[in-house]
Amino acid sequence: MSRLSTRWILIGTGVVFLLFYLLAVYWSSEPDVVEPRQLAAQQWAGLESKPVVGFTTTTALIHVSETLLDKPGGYLSNDILPPSVLMDNMPAWEFGALEMVRDLSLAMRKDFSRSQSQSVENPDLTKAQPKFNNDHNKWLLPSSESMYREGIEALYAYRNSLASRDVSSAQFYTRADNLRDWLKQVEKRLGSLSQRLSASVGQERLNTDLAGDASAQQSTPAQAQLYTKTSWWELDDVFYESRGACWALLHFLKAVEVDFADTLEKKNATVSLRQIIRELEATQDTVWSPVILNGNGFGVVANHSLVMANYISRANAAIIDLTELLVQG
Repeated sequence: MSRLSTRWILIGTGVVFLLFYLLAVYWSSEPDVVEPRQLAAQQWAGLESKPVVGFTTTTALIHVSETLLDKPGGYLSNDILPPSVLMDNMPAWEFGALEMVRDLSLAMRKDFSRSQSQSVENPDLTKAQPKFNNDHNKWLLPSSESMYREGIEALYAYRNSLASRDVSSAQFYTRADNLRDWLKQVEKRLGSLSQRLSASVGQERLNTDLAGDASAQQSTPAQAQLYTKTSWWELDDVFYESRGACWALLHFLKAVEVDFADTLEKKNATVSLRQIIRELEATQDTVWSPVILNGNGFGVVANHSLVMANYISRANAAIIDLTELLVQG
C-alpha cells in the first residue's frame, strides 16, 4: 500500500471519528422541561371548558414517554451501533426517566384510576403499565421502543376516555390517599439515588436496617458497620440517571399541582409541593464541566455527585413532609 493511500485512510478514519463525536455530543443534549399545564391546555384546545381532572397528569406521562423515544438520536439504551453503543450518559439518563414513568403508570393503574380496592382496573391502563416494564436494553423484536409505543397508545386511549362525556368507566380520582401512596414510592426512588450519589466519595455507616422494631429479623446476618462506595466507572452513570429521574419527576409534580389543586389547598400543602419542584429544578442546571468530577468532600476539586445528592435529599425531605400533611385532616 502506497504512502498516499495510507494517508487518505488515516484522514478518512479521522473524519469518521470526528463525525461520530459531534453526533454523540448532539445526541447527549438533554430535553428541556416543559410546563404540563400549558401542554395540556394546547391539547385540550377547541373545547370550551378547562381540562378534566387527570388530563394534565396523563398528558405529562405521555409527553415524558414520547420524549424518551423522539428526542435527538431517539431511544439510545438498546442501540448496538456507533456512536450510541459507546455512549453511557444518555442511556443512564433515559433509565432514570423510565423508572419514574414506570412508577407513575403503576400508580395510575392501581390507585388514581380506581375508586376503591374492590373496583375494576381500567383496561387501557392495564395494557399500558406492563409495556413500560419491558427490558430497556432489548433491541431484538419486539424492541423496547415498540413496546413503549404501545404503552403510549394505551395512555392516549385512556386520556381520550377521560375527556369524553359519554364514557364514565375511565376516571381519575384526586384523593389525598392516592397521592400519598405514589409519593411514598417517589421517596424510595429519591432516597436510593441520594445514597448512591453520596457514596461517590465512600462512606462508613452503621447498619440501621432493623432499627425501630425490636422483633424485626432479616434473612442473612449483616455487618454492624458498612462501607459503601460507588465505582469510579459508574459515577457519571449514577449522576445522569439521577438527572433523568428528576427531569421526569418535575413534569409529574407540576401536573399533580394542577390536577390535585383542590386537595392540596385543603391540606394547606400547595406551597410544600412548590418547594419540592424548586429543589428539583436546581438538579437541571447546566453542567459546565466536560466530565463529572469526583472531588473529596471539602477538597479542591468539585464533586458533582454530592451537589446532586444535596438537591435530591432536600427534595426528598420535603416530600416526606408533604406526605405527612396529606395524612393529617
